[in-house]
Amino acid sequence: METKYIAYLGIGANLSITGHENPKSGCLAAIDRLAQDTGLTVLDVSPWYRTEPVPVSDQPWFYNAVVAVETVLSPEQLITAIHAVESDMGRIRITRNEARVIDIDIVDFDGRISVDNPILPHPRMHERAFVLYPLRDLVRDWVHPVTGKSIDALISELDDQNIRPE
Repeated sequence: METKYIAYLGIGANLSITGHENPKSGCLAAIDRLAQDTGLTVLDVSPWYRTEPVPVSDQPWFYNAVVAVETVLSPEQLITAIHAVESDMGRIRITRNEARVIDIDIVDFDGRISVDNPILPHPRMHERAFVLYPLRDLVRDWVHPVTGKSIDALISELDDQNIRPE
């Protein structure tokens, strides 16, 4: 029997994927694609948030959520599958922090710590309200595997970021 892991994926977009009415519907389609293409099981999706781009720019605001999944894939296999779905859905990586049709990151993979690709937990998650708020909606008692800080403590340390429930 294969070992199953729990992972939390951050998902967001601020541009619409062709054939989808808005960035959120494209994100929902990407979640479905990940489940179909990789066999992962979607356990839960957080409430959605509207967030200002980080760093602040004149881009459209993002739709963001966190998805809890169960998978038999390794972190390396999962990030490869994520990048394939992003690419198939029109994501082109040119510049960091650019507007995008889809962005999926592994926020946490079964509490693992890794400095290789993918870096686990996500190296900037603790700085981002658009990750921490929806993650807290899913896992109120989540603790950062590296710092040992609770999610509430991490949120209390954030600078002012413009985040709104959708």
